[in-house]
Amino acid sequence: MHPRNRQRRNASAMKLVGRLVALFRVAAGLTQSQLAANVGVQEETVASIEQGRRALLPDLARSMDTLLSTKGALETAVANMPEVDLIPAWAEQYMDLEKEALALSFFANQVLPGLLQTESYARAVFRSRVPAFSEEEIETHVENRLHRQEVLRRKLPPTTSFILAEAILLARLGGDDVHQEMIRNLRRCARLPNVTIQVMPSIRHTHASLDGPFILLETPDFQHLAYTETQRGSQLINDPNEVSILAQKYAMLRTQALNTEESRDLLDRLLGEQ
Repeated sequence: MHPRNRQRRNASAMKLVGRLVALFRVAAGLTQSQLAANVGVQEETVASIEQGRRALLPDLARSMDTLLSTKGALETAVANMPEVDLIPAWAEQYMDLEKEALALSFFANQVLPGLLQTESYARAVFRSRVPAFSEEEIETHVENRLHRQEVLRRKLPPTTSFILAEAILLARLGGDDVHQEMIRNLRRCARLPNVTIQVMPSIRHTHASLDGPFILLETPDFQHLAYTETQRGSQLINDPNEVSILAQKYAMLRTQALNTEESRDLLDRLLGEQ
């Protein structure tokens, strides 16, 4: 199926589920705000789901079914959506928040964050996927990834911090030419007034985040959230205690990584080695 047809099917299925949520909510005599408060999400999240702009994730569907006494109808609807709908839903809520964030903080240890990827690097990432994407799917994903980077060029861009494991900079993902272009792009991004890039050197004897990568995010209403990804899923974290733990980890990582000047010097040395 052509990617555009998949996207249309995705949109239609999301709208159908959204209409079910709205129907059950009204039948239960709840406003969007009341439903959101009872299931532990933002009112905007409920509004976006009902309008078909945001996918309803399985855990949230289960919570809504319990609250609205719908006997598993929403969970069943989500479970029977085409697989193409479920995969983009993993990160959809985070991406919506990323577009309007006041501040973003990334720790990455395996692959460059999407906001820093060049087109050729992004293509190499998606070509590495197992099971493999088709050429059409790769191009669609690359286009979407590059579109996300507009957040760094907003009129009022977020304050953005990146801590990158040195191993990412040394890996030749996509080949030497892709690697050279990637390092040059990092050097350009490091000059942006709203961006800081720090490198976590591989020679360190201690490390504050051996559990893996994560992202911290501050919303326009000053809510602090976190986001983590695994092999087959993702988690948006809004529990203040859990977010605080990750914020403490990030603060420690910033002291353990090279400072911004040292990190720029490392990038310059890597460019000189080409």
